[in-house]
Amino acid sequence: MVPEEEKQDMEKSRVLVIGGTGHIGKHIVAASVRFGHPTAVLIREFTPSDPIKAQLLNSWVNSGASLLKGDLFDHESLVKAIKCADVVISAVGPRQVAEQMRIIAAIKEAGNVKRFVPSEFSSDVDRLHTVDPAASLYAVKANLRRLIEAEGIPHTYVSCNSFAETYLPSIGDVTTIGAGPPASKITFLGDGDAKVVFVVEDDIAAYTMRAVDDARTLNKILYMRPPTNMVSHNELISIWEKKAGRTLQKVRLPEEEILKCIKEAAFPLNILLSLALSTFVRGDQTNFDPAAGVEATQLYPDVV
Repeated sequence: MVPEEEKQDMEKSRVLVIGGTGHIGKHIVAASVRFGHPTAVLIREFTPSDPIKAQLLNSWVNSGASLLKGDLFDHESLVKAIKCADVVISAVGPRQVAEQMRIIAAIKEAGNVKRFVPSEFSSDVDRLHTVDPAASLYAVKANLRRLIEAEGIPHTYVSCNSFAETYLPSIGDVTTIGAGPPASKITFLGDGDAKVVFVVEDDIAAYTMRAVDDARTLNKILYMRPPTNMVSHNELISIWEKKAGRTLQKVRLPEEEILKCIKEAAFPLNILLSLALSTFVRGDQTNFDPAAGVEATQLYPDVV
């Protein structure tokens, strides 16, 4: 019998990435090319006006990826692009999550897809306990799971937990994401003791691409919970204080205050806070046995 890893090396599936210019999508495209998959990216226009996006597209072409013109809202172009792929990976952002029903319909019509990876890339959508707007977003993702299963589409759900590049620069302070490390004080949610899982985006992409041709992940949830990356906010703050050589003033935000802030905040802070209620307060990334799925760090210990 040929080992699973050797089977994967024999033939790499053709990959189509939808939402490749987004935060995690960029990492997925790069990893797909790096792992030797014939890679195509669905894009709306070949010459975007945004110079940063144009530079990104050029870098993909130079690395060997193909650009396919198409749109989520153009069924014909979507089906045409999907017919050129064995694996479809959706990395669309929160505002387009519900539109993945269009991808599912196109996959059904194309009839050739061996694996669909929908845009989850977060906590397990069936194990989230929070409020809107995150609750509604994750309900849509959970409903999409049920539709994929009902349609008999081969799939892998990626539960990668928290993006390290999003949360770690602010040392887990959700109220100051994007502002960098705290100078003197930091806000923590709840009691700060819930375990959160932080995974580097490049590793998320690598685990995902290792999984797409692996029979062990077919129709499974692929969990990413590196043991050394599971820390509470209190532990994370302590690590930073030791590294920075100074003590931060801690500002605690109890659950009732978090709920109030969620109602009053605008996008994207409202969704970040409602996600943080689930992860940093209620511990939804680590408070269950992941035996229902498979663990990426065990399947692919060489990634990290």
